Amino acid sequence: MTIQTHTPADVPAKNTPAATPASAQDKTARDLTAQDKGKDGRGATTVADGVVAKIAGIAIQEIPGVHALGGGAARAIGNLREKVGHKDLTQGVSVEVGQTQVAVDVTLVVEYPHPLQEVADNARDAVYTAIEDLVGMEVTEVNITITDIHVPSEDSEADDATREPRVA
Repeated sequence: MTIQTHTPADVPAKNTPAATPASAQDKTARDLTAQDKGKDGRGATTVADGVVAKIAGIAIQEIPGVHALGGGAARAIGNLREKVGHKDLTQGVSVEVGQTQVAVDVTLVVEYPHPLQEVADNARDAVYTAIEDLVGMEVTEVNITITDIHVPSEDSEADDATREPRVA
Protein backbone atom coordinates (compact mmCIF):
# COMPACT_ATOMS: atom_id res chain seq x y z
CA MET A 1 0.00 0.00 0.00
CA THR A 2 1.36 3.40 -1.02
CA ILE A 3 0.32 6.60 0.65
CA GLN A 4 0.67 9.78 -1.36
CA THR A 5 0.89 13.09 0.33
CA HIS A 6 0.05 16.32 -1.44
CA THR A 7 1.30 19.76 -0.75
CA PRO A 8 -1.14 22.65 -1.21
CA ALA A 9 0.59 23.49 -4.50
CA ASP A 10 -0.19 19.99 -5.85
CA VAL A 11 -3.91 20.09 -5.13
CA PRO A 12 -6.08 22.40 -7.18
CA ALA A 13 -8.38 24.56 -5.13
CA LYS A 14 -12.10 24.09 -5.48
CA ASN A 15 -12.78 27.13 -7.70
CA THR A 16 -9.49 27.51 -9.57
CA PRO A 17 -9.40 27.30 -13.36
CA ALA A 18 -7.61 23.92 -13.17
CA ALA A 19 -10.53 22.44 -11.23
CA THR A 20 -13.29 24.23 -13.11
CA PRO A 21 -14.61 23.10 -16.53
CA ALA A 22 -13.90 25.44 -19.46
CA SER A 23 -17.49 26.64 -19.80
CA ALA A 24 -17.63 27.47 -16.11
CA GLN A 25 -14.29 29.30 -16.43
CA ASP A 26 -15.73 31.48 -19.18
CA LYS A 27 -18.82 32.26 -17.12
CA THR A 28 -16.69 33.09 -14.07
CA ALA A 29 -14.49 35.40 -16.14
CA ARG A 30 -17.54 37.15 -17.56
CA ASP A 31 -19.06 37.54 -14.09
CA LEU A 32 -15.86 39.01 -12.66
CA THR A 33 -15.51 41.35 -15.63
CA ALA A 34 -19.09 42.51 -15.24
CA GLN A 35 -18.45 43.21 -11.55
CA ASP A 36 -15.23 45.10 -12.30
CA LYS A 37 -16.84 47.19 -15.02
CA GLY A 38 -19.73 48.26 -12.88
CA LYS A 39 -17.85 49.06 -9.68
CA ASP A 40 -18.85 52.69 -9.66
CA GLY A 41 -22.28 52.02 -11.13
CA ARG A 42 -21.73 54.42 -14.04
CA GLY A 43 -21.47 51.83 -16.82
CA ALA A 44 -18.78 50.20 -18.94
CA THR A 45 -16.56 51.50 -21.73
CA THR A 46 -15.68 49.31 -24.69
CA VAL A 47 -12.93 50.36 -27.11
CA ALA A 48 -13.14 48.79 -30.58
CA ASP A 49 -10.10 47.05 -32.05
CA GLY A 50 -10.08 49.50 -34.96
CA VAL A 51 -9.74 52.45 -32.61
CA VAL A 52 -6.71 50.90 -30.90
CA ALA A 53 -5.17 50.07 -34.31
CA LYS A 54 -5.74 53.63 -35.52
CA ILE A 55 -4.08 55.11 -32.43
CA ALA A 56 -1.07 52.83 -32.97
CA GLY A 57 -0.91 53.76 -36.67
CA ILE A 58 -0.99 57.49 -35.95
CA ALA A 59 1.74 57.14 -33.32
CA ILE A 60 4.02 55.20 -35.67
CA GLN A 61 3.64 57.60 -38.60
CA GLU A 62 5.23 60.36 -36.53
CA ILE A 63 8.48 58.38 -36.04
CA PRO A 64 11.48 59.63 -38.06
CA GLY A 65 12.59 56.98 -40.53
CA VAL A 66 9.17 55.37 -41.02
CA HIS A 67 8.33 55.69 -44.70
CA ALA A 68 5.09 53.70 -44.80
CA LEU A 69 3.02 51.14 -42.95
CA GLY A 70 2.05 47.78 -44.41
CA GLY A 71 3.43 45.31 -46.89
CA GLY A 72 3.46 45.70 -50.66
CA ALA A 73 -0.19 44.85 -51.35
CA ALA A 74 -1.47 46.91 -48.42
CA ARG A 75 0.57 49.91 -49.56
CA ALA A 76 -0.75 49.61 -53.12
CA ILE A 77 -4.33 49.61 -51.86
CA GLY A 78 -3.47 52.44 -49.47
CA ASN A 79 -2.12 54.53 -52.35
CA LEU A 80 -5.39 54.06 -54.23
CA ARG A 81 -7.38 55.09 -51.15
CA GLU A 82 -5.24 58.20 -50.67
CA LYS A 83 -5.87 59.26 -54.28
CA VAL A 84 -9.60 59.31 -53.61
CA GLY A 85 -9.12 61.16 -50.32
CA HIS A 86 -9.34 58.32 -47.79
CA LYS A 87 -6.19 57.56 -45.83
CA ASP A 88 -6.20 54.25 -43.94
CA LEU A 89 -4.48 54.92 -40.62
CA THR A 90 -4.71 51.25 -39.62
CA GLN A 91 -2.81 49.98 -42.66
CA GLY A 92 -0.03 47.63 -41.55
CA VAL A 93 -1.30 47.51 -37.94
CA SER A 94 -2.95 44.48 -36.40
CA VAL A 95 -4.16 44.40 -32.80
CA GLU A 96 -5.52 41.82 -30.41
CA VAL A 97 -7.53 43.51 -27.71
CA GLY A 98 -8.43 41.68 -24.52
CA GLN A 99 -10.26 42.91 -21.43
CA THR A 100 -7.33 44.95 -20.11
CA GLN A 101 -4.41 44.15 -22.42
CA VAL A 102 -3.43 44.74 -26.03
CA ALA A 103 -0.93 43.01 -28.34
CA VAL A 104 0.11 44.85 -31.51
CA ASP A 105 1.76 43.67 -34.74
CA VAL A 106 3.15 46.31 -37.09
CA THR A 107 4.49 45.98 -40.63
CA LEU A 108 6.46 48.94 -41.90
CA VAL A 109 8.90 50.29 -44.50
CA VAL A 110 11.94 52.21 -43.24
CA GLU A 111 13.61 55.09 -45.07
CA TYR A 112 17.24 54.58 -46.01
CA PRO A 113 19.72 55.25 -44.23
CA HIS A 114 17.89 55.20 -40.86
CA PRO A 115 19.10 52.41 -38.53
CA LEU A 116 16.44 49.69 -38.65
CA GLN A 117 16.63 48.67 -34.99
CA GLU A 118 16.46 52.29 -33.85
CA VAL A 119 13.35 52.96 -35.97
CA ALA A 120 11.74 49.74 -34.70
CA ASP A 121 12.52 50.62 -31.07
CA ASN A 122 11.16 54.16 -31.49
CA ALA A 123 7.99 52.83 -33.17
CA ARG A 124 7.54 50.27 -30.40
CA ASP A 125 7.95 52.95 -27.70
CA ALA A 126 5.46 55.23 -29.47
CA VAL A 127 2.84 52.47 -29.62
CA TYR A 128 3.29 51.58 -25.94
CA THR A 129 2.98 55.22 -24.91
CA ALA A 130 0.02 56.07 -27.15
CA ILE A 131 -2.10 53.05 -26.25
CA GLU A 132 -1.35 53.15 -22.54
CA ASP A 133 -1.94 56.92 -22.32
CA LEU A 134 -4.92 57.30 -24.67
CA VAL A 135 -6.71 53.97 -24.29
CA GLY A 136 -5.68 53.14 -20.73
CA MET A 137 -4.89 49.51 -21.49
CA GLU A 138 -1.68 47.60 -20.81
CA VAL A 139 0.34 46.75 -23.93
CA THR A 140 1.79 43.25 -23.60
CA GLU A 141 3.88 43.27 -26.78
CA VAL A 142 4.54 45.21 -29.96
CA ASN A 143 5.98 43.07 -32.75
CA ILE A 144 7.59 45.03 -35.60
CA THR A 145 8.19 43.52 -39.04
CA ILE A 146 10.25 45.57 -41.48
CA THR A 147 9.36 44.43 -44.99
CA ASP A 148 11.24 46.96 -47.11
CA ILE A 149 13.58 49.93 -47.20
CA HIS A 150 12.64 53.02 -49.17
CA VAL A 151 15.62 54.46 -51.03
CA PRO A 152 14.78 57.94 -52.29
CA SER A 153 16.28 58.66 -55.68
CA GLU A 154 17.14 62.14 -56.84
CA ASP A 155 15.20 61.63 -60.08
CA SER A 156 11.94 60.68 -58.38
CA GLU A 157 12.21 63.55 -55.85
CA ALA A 158 12.88 66.08 -58.62
CA ASP A 159 9.99 64.69 -60.67
CA ASP A 160 7.63 64.88 -57.68
CA ALA A 161 8.63 68.47 -56.90
CA THR A 162 8.25 69.77 -60.44
CA ARG A 163 5.42 67.58 -61.70
CA GLU A 164 2.18 69.38 -62.34
CA PRO A 165 -1.12 67.56 -62.13
CA ARG A 166 -2.46 66.38 -65.46
CA VAL A 167 -5.62 67.96 -66.73
CA ALA A 168 -7.59 65.90 -69.20
